[in-house]
Amino acid sequence: MSPSTPPTAATARTGPTTPDLPAAPDRAPVRRGAQLLVGLVLFSLSIAMLVHAGLGSMPWDVLSQGISRRTGYSFGTVTLVLSALVLAGWIPLRQRPGIGTIANVLVIGVLVDPALALLDRLPDPLPLVARIALVVAGIALNAVATGLYIGARLGPGPRDGLMTGLVARTGRSVRLVRTSIEVVVVAAGWLLGGTVGLGTLAFAVAIGPLVHLLLPLLSVRTSPVAPAAADDRQGAVHDGQGAVHDGQGAVEVAERR
Repeated sequence: MSPSTPPTAATARTGPTTPDLPAAPDRAPVRRGAQLLVGLVLFSLSIAMLVHAGLGSMPWDVLSQGISRRTGYSFGTVTLVLSALVLAGWIPLRQRPGIGTIANVLVIGVLVDPALALLDRLPDPLPLVARIALVVAGIALNAVATGLYIGARLGPGPRDGLMTGLVARTGRSVRLVRTSIEVVVVAAGWLLGGTVGLGTLAFAVAIGPLVHLLLPLLSVRTSPVAPAAADDRQGAVHDGQGAVHDGQGAVEVAERR
């Protein structure tokens, strides 16, 4: 009778020596919800920073400013109502809102007035250098906030959905549709008394490249991925960019909400 031989590497691999461990719980939904909320809070603050600087607001905020000054309603109230009206415009376009879409309307509409009140505590008037710094910081913060809330992949903002819906209906390019919408809202807002200036231009120029850079880094994976797989590691970038094609138009949109 031959002596027993020690198990080889092959037999060690094929014969389990310990019971299978239960799979780790998927924490992606929790992270996505938290990331969405943080992104929207920061988005509200970034809006307030550009508005308070007084050097030109984001395109849709120019319209909110103009309506606010004409009606006497607060900026946040006008933003909330305007967002709801834009969301209603999804109906004929057959767009479907997500949790993130509804949260976008409510969180930003509720928080932007307190954010403006907080910034009102700054010295008045602010030196020009401080106002420029506020614009630069606001644009950078808006890019991070956009990457966070779109990267959560819980639904586009009302204005993003309007744009992508029109793109789908008309067959026109994202750039053309987005530019047309923003020219109209900026012109209407300016005629109503909204602030258009260098901040508006700087936002339009900078936000696209910044979101394009940040979105792949901030997008949440929606399915378990083996960390050792090289293809899956490369897929992280495509997952982030996929948020754009899921109806959010983040990279091309510039801003959007």
